[in-house]
Amino acid sequence: MSSQDIPEENLPAARDHGHGAVSVADEENPFADPGLPPHEPRIQDIDERAAKRSERVVALLFTVSMLATIAFIVAYLVIPNDKSIFVFPIGHVSAMNFALGLTLGVALFCIGAGAVHWARTLMSDVEVPAERHPIEASPDVRAQVHADFREGAKESAIGRRKLIRNTMFGALALVPLSGVMLLGGLGPAPGTKLRHTLWAKGKRLINMNTNQPLRPEDVIVGSLTFAKPDGLEETAEDFQNEIAKAALMIVRLQPGNIKDKRELDWSHEGIVAFSKICTHVGCPISLYEQQTHHVLCPCHQSTFDLSDGARVIFGPAGHALPQLRIGVDSEGYLQALGDFEEPVGPAFWERG
Repeated sequence: MSSQDIPEENLPAARDHGHGAVSVADEENPFADPGLPPHEPRIQDIDERAAKRSERVVALLFTVSMLATIAFIVAYLVIPNDKSIFVFPIGHVSAMNFALGLTLGVALFCIGAGAVHWARTLMSDVEVPAERHPIEASPDVRAQVHADFREGAKESAIGRRKLIRNTMFGALALVPLSGVMLLGGLGPAPGTKLRHTLWAKGKRLINMNTNQPLRPEDVIVGSLTFAKPDGLEETAEDFQNEIAKAALMIVRLQPGNIKDKRELDWSHEGIVAFSKICTHVGCPISLYEQQTHHVLCPCHQSTFDLSDGARVIFGPAGHALPQLRIGVDSEGYLQALGDFEEPVGPAFWERG
């Protein structure tokens, strides 16, 4: 059915918005204004039954969005994160990721499709020309804007089309729950994990190369040795997470060359143990200069003086390398006398 088939008395009252108006070019306005074409009413403007059908379609889309959001939450809670399924033609994919992506996509698509269908079929489609004006709005313009807004709200029929309004509010209220549920995927709160490592009193220092416990005589003056806590195996599932905090470098200095009193007290016969993790961005430090007792981070050239509490003498690192207090056990092996007394690694102070 088109507007040509409807008797004139059934057509909605037309308002003068400049439709069909034209202007002639003259010296002041060299370009003629062709005007707007005559407005053609839509079937929904003419037939209330068609408008009701469009209303039900929009409400259906919003309802499907709500159901998809609920399905998203159920999938997140029910589907195991290690389950995979075969999806043609993609292949084997994570069942949870596929379900979450599909349901969230449907929820967002239906909100968008419902809004577009509502605008195209039920909201006013009359083109309204507006003359150019200075950027600063006059009181009359502001009043006109408010009036146009009220008129647009009225023409949208949001007050009269309660089914659309209520289902839209429901869809918009539920879809943010998808983001809330995803917060659970961030894992448990870190708690005090950043403040502690696997080092503890009595933990032996294990050579990273030989995987054997270290004795003082194994560390010669001028050498650099890397160590890990006893019991931490490379085959362990959490090895990378733990070694990222517990990696240790061991250097033997002449006791007379140690300038910092606490460093000397926490050493054993000149053997000092510092965190291997740079305090700038967490790179592993591996470059040692015997004559100056400086260690250099290869990433951004932060330089630390191991004879003076591993303080920063160059580069972007923000604070000194944490030192581990060490001694020997009853069998003569080097051991830790506790954990680091400050968090290792970068940016901790900025984070908390």
